[in-house]
Amino acid sequence: MGKLAMFGAALAFVALLFNTPGASAAASDQMETLNRAATTIEHMKSDPPFEKARSMMKNAKAVLVVPRLVKGGFIFGAEGGNGVLMKKNGDSWSSPAFYTLGSASFGLQAGLEQAEVVMLIMSDRALDAVTRSEFKIGAGLGLTLVNLSAGAEAATPPNLSGDIIIWTSAKGLYGGFTLNGSIVKQRDEWNTAFYGHPVPVSDILADRIRSPEANPIRQKLASL
Repeated sequence: MGKLAMFGAALAFVALLFNTPGASAAASDQMETLNRAATTIEHMKSDPPFEKARSMMKNAKAVLVVPRLVKGGFIFGAEGGNGVLMKKNGDSWSSPAFYTLGSASFGLQAGLEQAEVVMLIMSDRALDAVTRSEFKIGAGLGLTLVNLSAGAEAATPPNLSGDIIIWTSAKGLYGGFTLNGSIVKQRDEWNTAFYGHPVPVSDILADRIRSPEANPIRQKLASL
């Protein structure tokens, strides 16, 4: 396969991730994402690098959990996964707003990797950026990003000061794992399907709408 065709395949993967008709998606798709996100939060509890950020949860503005980010390819790669954004309101967490994370990338890449990704949104300006219709990680918006994982532990500032703290746990062999350049985008069609009618992300995060199906993940976040 030629390079142009391989690049086209990577872009097609990302386009499919962003444009799959969510109105026809079964409720089980959203529930599967919620259940996987709850499992990811459990994994964070036992991960040594996360211990450095545990105390920061009380000051987090919001949390974006992508429980299954898939990367794969040779020379040209693609990554993508669905997740949920939840905002902290006082001592409780909002219902989930569904998001997707994806990008096409080019580099010396081989193998297949799956990763769990959690972003602690620590500042109002970071939350404003993420809640726009699209947010590109590392796009020069003046936000400070800190990577918190076993591989990046040596480069992690001791005070963990940043607008967004990124925790990852990856499996598999993949050269050059990075979220730089990835796009975070609202899944409006999934939110509509989950809540039964169109609802702005701002209303979900402000607790103007609640879903009992999200109680387990809210409780797990509170336990951190």
